[in-house]
Amino acid sequence: MTTRAIRLMQRQWRKLRRGRTAVIGIPYTWLLIFFLLPFLIVLAMSFRVVMPDGITLSNLFNLSDGETANFTLKLSNYWRLFTERYYWETYVYSVIYAAVTTAICLFIGYPFAYFMARAPKTIQPLLLMAVMVPFWTSFLLRVYAWKGLLDANSGWVGMLIHSLGLDSLLVHMGLISNPGQYLYTSLSLLLGMTYTYLPFMILPLYGTLSKMDHRLLEAAQDLGATPWQTFWKITVPLSVTGVVAGSMLVFIPCIGEYVIPKLLGDPSILTVGQTLYDEFSSNNDWPMASSLAVVMIMIIIVPMALFNNAMAKEEKR
Repeated sequence: MTTRAIRLMQRQWRKLRRGRTAVIGIPYTWLLIFFLLPFLIVLAMSFRVVMPDGITLSNLFNLSDGETANFTLKLSNYWRLFTERYYWETYVYSVIYAAVTTAICLFIGYPFAYFMARAPKTIQPLLLMAVMVPFWTSFLLRVYAWKGLLDANSGWVGMLIHSLGLDSLLVHMGLISNPGQYLYTSLSLLLGMTYTYLPFMILPLYGTLSKMDHRLLEAAQDLGATPWQTFWKITVPLSVTGVVAGSMLVFIPCIGEYVIPKLLGDPSILTVGQTLYDEFSSNNDWPMASSLAVVMIMIIIVPMALFNNAMAKEEKR
């Protein structure tokens, strides 16, 4: 190999390394600036407390005698989170409503995504468009629309529920407090969040199911498997990645949701989003609000990290 060829290969290798560095570095830089740095600011804020004057905050670093530097972390905010019932109930209610919404979206979205994936190729773009059309309308307007739809006197959804005689069942399930009262209840909150986040469940499931090798289904049928056995032993295991992706896309924003509980939810229902707003604005307690946000992020990130680690180990096997 000539010297010129070696130099050419070295030049191409350097270009390849620069391109790889740029491709990897740009997303990491974005995460560093817009996620890690703000999170560190919020984390530092959570270890401070509001001073007696109600305006200034305690310092993390103090100089005593002009020479000795002291680093002080106030843990009182985190202590309050786990000892005061108001705060830990906020997390419990938020997780419960987020989990129920995720389960409902999965129950509704999986059959729809399965139907989309098995539909003729000419119809699939139309079905995909039907899922994405709600995104063309303002999120706030769609949430406000449910206030009219659930009105027992003029909303067709409220009148339909009443005509079907479901009031007693909903009262027994604890979703509404009184017959005919559908707004500002657990029912309206779940309906609003399910409607809003259902497309985030359907789209990942459709992407996974549409790529599935249908020859596996045919092979299972040739071996004597029933359609139900084929679905549970072939289709469901192959769509786990779509189920997990859709569940994450629904569960994560539902935990911190503020607009839907504010407009449709029962005022007595405690959610993290509303509590954060109250601490920031009404109470003007930024350190406490930062502690709430940090714990909420940990509730989301830790299970995701554990799951990704388990999936990575499974793939290595």
